[in-house]
Amino acid sequence: MNTNNLKSLIGSFLIMLFILSCKNEPKTENTSVPKTTETENTEKKGQAFIEDDGSTPNVLQIAIGSPEHSTLVTAVQAADLENSLVNAGPLMVFAPTNKAFDALPAETVKDLLKPENKATLANILKHHVTAGNYTIDFLKKFKKLGQANDQNTTVEVKGNDVYVGGAKIIASIPAGNGIVHVVDKVIIPPSK
Repeated sequence: MNTNNLKSLIGSFLIMLFILSCKNEPKTENTSVPKTTETENTEKKGQAFIEDDGSTPNVLQIAIGSPEHSTLVTAVQAADLENSLVNAGPLMVFAPTNKAFDALPAETVKDLLKPENKATLANILKHHVTAGNYTIDFLKKFKKLGQANDQNTTVEVKGNDVYVGGAKIIASIPAGNGIVHVVDKVIIPPSK
């Protein structure tokens, strides 16, 4: 058998194989239009939404994991600040408990969570964040701290207790990108 005959035979075989494979495929016609749901369009993006079970929890993950901080987490989400709390830091977050939010005048939290009050809510929440990673003992050396909302807040020492913006630090939890100081009050920024 010469080379031309071999090439012709192989070519015919490949054409038959192609035709047979096409006939065996079920014919389906997809006339449906892909549906997009509202959740797909509003999907949160950014570093805050990447799951990582292998590293030390960041300040946002600590708050999310605490049943005593569900109001704070709701407020952070309403203000779209999740990604700010997962950056490399270091960050000190003064995290008010649910009881601290409950102590505010009636309807305050409900009003702050409204979309039209997003900027005011973000300002209040940023007033709870400081660059740094200081223990309670180290904070005793300060008189004031510069907060993420570009305003200062006071630091007072009363006995062994440390108060930041009038809120007492009642616990501290180290985080992968800083530290969470649990506080007993919401720290209200000074009026400009």
